[in-house]
Amino acid sequence: MATIIEQPDTLARSLEPLQDEKLATELVGERLTLNMGPSHPSTHGVLRVILELDGEVITKATPDIGYLHRGDEKIAENMQYNQFVPYTDRLDYLAPLANNVAYALAVEKLLGWELPPRGKAIRVLCCELARISAHLLGIGCMAMDIGAMTVFLYTFTEREKIYNLIERLTGSRFNTTYTRIGGQTYDMPSDYPDAVREFIRTFKPAFKDVDNLITRNRIFVDRTRDIGVITREDAIAYGLSGPNLRGSGIEHDLRRKQPYLDYQSYDFEIPIGSVGDSYDRYLVRMEEIRQSVRILEQVLDRMPGGPFNCENPKQMLPPKVDVLTKMEELIHHFIRVTEGVDAPAGEVYFGAENPKGELGFFIHSKGGGVPYRLKIRSPSFVNLSILPKLLPGSLISDVVTILGSLDFVMGECDR
Repeated sequence: MATIIEQPDTLARSLEPLQDEKLATELVGERLTLNMGPSHPSTHGVLRVILELDGEVITKATPDIGYLHRGDEKIAENMQYNQFVPYTDRLDYLAPLANNVAYALAVEKLLGWELPPRGKAIRVLCCELARISAHLLGIGCMAMDIGAMTVFLYTFTEREKIYNLIERLTGSRFNTTYTRIGGQTYDMPSDYPDAVREFIRTFKPAFKDVDNLITRNRIFVDRTRDIGVITREDAIAYGLSGPNLRGSGIEHDLRRKQPYLDYQSYDFEIPIGSVGDSYDRYLVRMEEIRQSVRILEQVLDRMPGGPFNCENPKQMLPPKVDVLTKMEELIHHFIRVTEGVDAPAGEVYFGAENPKGELGFFIHSKGGGVPYRLKIRSPSFVNLSILPKLLPGSLISDVVTILGSLDFVMGECDR
């Protein structure tokens, strides 16, 4: 007796998990593998994302990094603490001043040093200028990826003004290497506060123009709202930090949760999102720029006088004029330059709230002027780990939006 085999309902079968690859091919067609990057403008550097597509819908995404690997951590283990400062410029190379400060604070935690009030205020000034600069680039590039070229020109114009301020303070525009273990290379110029105030005065109306251009722009909102939604649970599970974490509604900012540089004495708000989509992450960065301006104004209003470096004559370099005129200072300078600061044995970790998230340094010291082990917790590397979870189900065109909203830098991924 023959058994009649009925063909299953194609639609009903397509909604069930497909175990057999041949059956999957029959139902949904041939899957296409697309390499996005590592030389694609919207991947913001040398990121390669291997996309598996069903039509224009992403079914699987695999980020592939390592095209820019430079071995920064191993370099640090063969250098004196101060000699590694220039390498921190090249991590998140859009905010080198903030990288310098985070690294110096980690080493100073190991040494047990604390900066005087003026030194702390100068570092806060550096960090908030770096935050505004990095967020302007992130917002401008995200908008340009989606198609809003004018916004990019506005944000880069203001960012150029910040570079002028940075050059005036440090002598360099990009790779600043301004911070030293125990302070800064030199004090800020006497007229520097006036220059920063003038920048703030012109920046506020220009930033309002950026806000008016895209925040309620129908095309921009449609391209970002409900795209790349990261739930609170996923944001925590994947270890996200910075605006990407706060965009999912989690109020976590190291400047508040684990205050450093006297951030607890400044009045500013921590913006958080309500949905966790690409639009929320954009809004969080916009508001963080406004809050950074508030912090800058407070720093300028209360800038203390006095020394700007730690007063530790045995560990810090003596003044240059004394090195050139006194034998004892010359000998001390020679010892400190050749041997570095004398750090105690121990292990420390310090994390700072950088523009991209938590930039942390773990230092294992066995004593002396060179770390035995140094590990870097780079926020962009951790933030990118959510891509395999975030991209499936999105369209190819949404990948550009999602990557721009995450605002990563490959320089600190391939450290």
